[in-house]
Amino acid sequence: MQYTPAQGMPPLYFVRHGATAANAAGLRCGGDLDLPLTEPGRQQALDAAAQVCALRPRVGLVISSDLKRTRETAAILAAALGGVPMLVVPGFGERRLGDWNLRPIAETQAWLASGQTPPGGEAEADFVARIALAVASIAAHRAAHPLVVGSKGVARVLALLEGRAQRLDLGNAEFVSFQLPAAPAAPAQAVTAPCCAASGDQP
Repeated sequence: MQYTPAQGMPPLYFVRHGATAANAAGLRCGGDLDLPLTEPGRQQALDAAAQVCALRPRVGLVISSDLKRTRETAAILAAALGGVPMLVVPGFGERRLGDWNLRPIAETQAWLASGQTPPGGEAEADFVARIALAVASIAAHRAAHPLVVGSKGVARVLALLEGRAQRLDLGNAEFVSFQLPAAPAAPAQAVTAPCCAASGDQP
């Protein structure tokens, strides 16, 4: 897919949450595993705050999923921004990994890369469609230049929806900006593309 930025829509800012214990241990941590930040993870969020506060246009709303790790990170960033409003959108949660939660990333990488769905988890195509719907659900807030705080897999899918050819691989508390239409369409190749199949919440 050729990258073509959305026209007429403000950028969608994104920060990945700070580190969890599973991230630090190199274990899978899906959206059905609700872990808090570690102390180093909270410090990562504080470190990211300086970059977020310098953004122009200025962030007027912080959005997170309902997971503890994203809500904690979002609260730190919202406070640094002077107490801007926060909005919880559960649709921005990480991909559910079922039985693969807390298993080593190295052990499960080949399964995800081949497009397998974790037992008890979420299919890649369903995950992509869910994130596309979450973006559409915040269309009315885009004029406030929102910052979405989410997980690694969410950022990967947002890049896919934007049309980037290269797989996005964010570190904890890393920032990126997306140019997305108000209601992005999930690409057909999201069902089978091996380069986009490895999600999970990796360190």
